[in-house]
Amino acid sequence: MRPDEIERYLNELLEVDRWAAADASMNGMQVAVGSDTVDKVAVAVDAALETIERAVEWGADLLLVHHGFFWGPALAITGRHYARVRSLIAANVGLYAAHLPLDAHGTLGNNAAMAAALGLTDVRPFGVYKGSTIGWAGRLPHPMTGEAIARALFGTTEDLLGFLPFGPEQIATVGIVSGGAPREVAEAIDERLDLFITGDASHTIYHDCLEAGINVMFAGHYRTETWGVRAVAEHLHDRFGVETTFLDVPTGL
Repeated sequence: MRPDEIERYLNELLEVDRWAAADASMNGMQVAVGSDTVDKVAVAVDAALETIERAVEWGADLLLVHHGFFWGPALAITGRHYARVRSLIAANVGLYAAHLPLDAHGTLGNNAAMAAALGLTDVRPFGVYKGSTIGWAGRLPHPMTGEAIARALFGTTEDLLGFLPFGPEQIATVGIVSGGAPREVAEAIDERLDLFITGDASHTIYHDCLEAGINVMFAGHYRTETWGVRAVAEHLHDRFGVETTFLDVPTGL
């Protein structure tokens, strides 16, 4: 594919313009692709130097990430930011970022992918952020424990940031908002859900959750946000035949 073709396709697929007012991230192409075609696409959560160096080593034409370079105020290309940008440009690798678009997407988003992995039924939009929903809620095909849900999503329970076991042991209903959304538990409480899943932990919601009788899984910001980029990689490979890879650079947070 030509660089302009894949940029236009991703912009439309992920509806980046829809999120321009709500998202601090500059979604879309942040660094131009230096080659004439895009044959290899690497995906990752963060546009960190380690991620970029691994993308370059793999021979990527484009690096697609959830957390890009540019957020809100103009960023001077100096220091560590210069090192990151220089590494991309020197290797002709482009950078495409999709933040809220890749949380909220109905099939490829972080939250939709986790909902699908759990086999949720009666799925509905959930988790209002600046007037738009970015998460999903639904009913499990059969009741499960929190441990079983963690294993179904992440293969283990060992790396959770925390779990508040204040709701029913056998969980039937779940709300999911990836990343840093602990305060969205208020909506889960209002909807009387059995479990709320998010990435970041927060002390401030502890007593509200205890008194409301809801389970909360703090699964880790990073681990809840690998789903979308991996889904996009699979989609691009299936649709256009481009070679893709997921660069796993976990933070443990």
